[in-house]
Amino acid sequence: MNAAFNKNIYFLSDFHLGSPNAAVSLQREKRIVQFLESIKNDAEEIFIVGDMFDFWFEYKYVVPRGYTRLLGKLAELTDAGIKIHFFVGNHDMWMRDYFQTELNIPVYFEPAFFEFNGKKFLVGHGDGQGPGDHGYKLLKKIFRNPVCQWMFGILPPYVGLGIANYFSQKSRELANKKEEVFLGEENEWLIIYSKEVLQKEHVDYFIFGHRHLPIDFTLNENSRYINLGEWINFDSYAVFDGTITTLKYFNK
Repeated sequence: MNAAFNKNIYFLSDFHLGSPNAAVSLQREKRIVQFLESIKNDAEEIFIVGDMFDFWFEYKYVVPRGYTRLLGKLAELTDAGIKIHFFVGNHDMWMRDYFQTELNIPVYFEPAFFEFNGKKFLVGHGDGQGPGDHGYKLLKKIFRNPVCQWMFGILPPYVGLGIANYFSQKSRELANKKEEVFLGEENEWLIIYSKEVLQKEHVDYFIFGHRHLPIDFTLNENSRYINLGEWINFDSYAVFDGTITTLKYFNK
């Protein structure tokens, strides 16, 4: 994909709205909306790189309750002509067509290439990429299976969403117990994955989420790996100004 560069390109990820409870999630949602409001005048495009929600499932005629402030802001931005891209994460992979039809936001299920002002980007959530994590990769195939999605979809929303939110919360609690530290380039799966891609083609910037740790790592003299962190503890994001991509923090 190619796009002419006019203003800034923004990348952010891992809001996990809904976690750990409605009150805390609402404050985070308001902060994200405040950030989006602050960039609306200089944003050419915005990439939301997965796990916007701690859980999301689109029934045919039912949309999960809540998040009206954020969804309304996204609609406002796309109505104003700002292009927004959404990549599904491991917590909100059960997307259908709600974002496309209601918000005019394309949804991506796999990493995708983009080019801005002569710079090549590979953007994706990052789950299941690189070596290891074989248990999750198998689980991801099951969750992405249309039959499994149909079976979950025939459950009444009250039952299905209740079960899913319970396990989603447990997953987040387990992840929160792990200390988020840089493991070194030999142990960071997304760095390994980025190096594998570079053996086949040049990429200026690898932009991922999922890791929950803001990382700006130089792969070689022409390529960098940037992990966007998350909005639970860091409020971190990246911005490309036409020349360079910078990892930043909102209101820090």
